[in-house]
Amino acid sequence: MLIPHDTRIALDTVVELVNTAPEGEHGDGLPDTEALHLFAERHHISGVGVLTGKDLVAVHEVRDRFAEIFAATDAPVAAALVNRLVAAAGTTPQLTNHDGYDWHVHYFAPDASLADHLAADCGMALAFIVVAGEQERLRRCEAPDCRHAFVDLSRNRSRRYCSSRTCGNRLHVAAYRARRREAAR
Repeated sequence: MLIPHDTRIALDTVVELVNTAPEGEHGDGLPDTEALHLFAERHHISGVGVLTGKDLVAVHEVRDRFAEIFAATDAPVAAALVNRLVAAAGTTPQLTNHDGYDWHVHYFAPDASLADHLAADCGMALAFIVVAGEQERLRRCEAPDCRHAFVDLSRNRSRRYCSSRTCGNRLHVAAYRARRREAAR
């Protein structure tokens, strides 16, 4: 599956954003405006300005909408959720080349809030996945104690864990040890 550079960046951003949601014993990964500012910096989101509590609440709401898209059971449901999200963000597609990147499309207005920026750009990246008929690539980790979101970009759509180094390795080692215990009986 060929994914343009800017779409890949937006997919990485939406995955990290969804994974900041509080789950189980993990607290909110975006608890305050300082954490939100660091998130925007880490993802090179330009034009953020001063963030307020209102921005934090709006980004949390967008994060919840993205989580619904990852949980969608089929393409029509995902498409409807994406359509509502990007429409509410007031998408304004425009071609741009900046910061050493070649021409690409920004889907947000130049003065958009951080929440609208994320909803428009990341929502369109998810739209790209749905249009390509690849909605099933939007997944949750199969590790019982994880459930992080990820986009499966493997050739055969076989990725099961958010990280093969952590969740995948941990579960493979546990299965190996269980087999060894069973064989020793």
